[in-house]
Amino acid sequence: MEKYLQIIFGAYSGYWSYFVHEILNPSWHNYFYWLVGASVFIWGLEVRFPWRKNQPPIRQDFWLDAFYLFWNYFLFSLIAYNAISMVGVALFKDFLGLFGIANLVAIRVASLPGWLQLVLIFVLRDFMQWNIHRLLHRVPWMWEFHKVHHSTEAMGFAALLRYHWMENVIYRALEYIPLAMIGFGISDFFIVHTFTLITGQLGHANLYLPMGPLKYIFNGPQMHLWHHAKELPDAHPAGFNYGITLSVWDYIFKTNYWPHNDAHLSIGLSDSEHFPKAFVGQMLRPFARIIGNLANSRKSTSTKS
Repeated sequence: MEKYLQIIFGAYSGYWSYFVHEILNPSWHNYFYWLVGASVFIWGLEVRFPWRKNQPPIRQDFWLDAFYLFWNYFLFSLIAYNAISMVGVALFKDFLGLFGIANLVAIRVASLPGWLQLVLIFVLRDFMQWNIHRLLHRVPWMWEFHKVHHSTEAMGFAALLRYHWMENVIYRALEYIPLAMIGFGISDFFIVHTFTLITGQLGHANLYLPMGPLKYIFNGPQMHLWHHAKELPDAHPAGFNYGITLSVWDYIFKTNYWPHNDAHLSIGLSDSEHFPKAFVGQMLRPFARIIGNLANSRKSTSTKS
């Protein structure tokens, strides 16, 4: 227990030092200022070249999404996530140690050039995220958390990071083992993180981006807007266009749906009138729904027996 308490303390103190260093030391390898810079730049493009002309620059829930942007990228890690993840990794490694397993590395690619390792981890991670995104739409309890992301009713760059903190836990937990099995020899994934941040914000932005043949590779705002459609077609009752950065997975596995460009497409949840509008309510609702569904399931089972 003492070991894990030390990990928790080290996680808090370490992340606080990192966070302060990020703010006080602007540099090309600084996530904080890349987040701020990319956000301001893409918002400027939205203001100057809006696709949906009737959408104001300060759209509905603009400030809520701006808060989510900093909350999910930095603040939640400072409050809890970094400590939770480090303890989880330590517990998992200790569990493997019971069976004499020192690490999970099964494929070593450290001998490959750095640029190729970056491409590999980007493609593999994006494919895993596409699969996890599908699960978020298809597994009922996961969907309760993912509803937060789909609650936005006016799309803009900051909508990328409107999501429940449990999504971080789900994504990282399901990504950990596959990525741990690949022995990458690089420690700086800054380029991958920055690229996915910028393309993700562009994919949610109020911009018209003519993709051309690139639409079969990269996810863009016109395709992704349909992912947030309020009304789903009968052919895709659990959603479609799950691609995070790459759209190619949707075309390969037939989960693509993009009938036409529709700047006026109605987006959001089908039961949006019952969904909380404030941050705290959005954080608590999934847990209340899951607990309520479990209670109803148990009542139903006991009644039948």
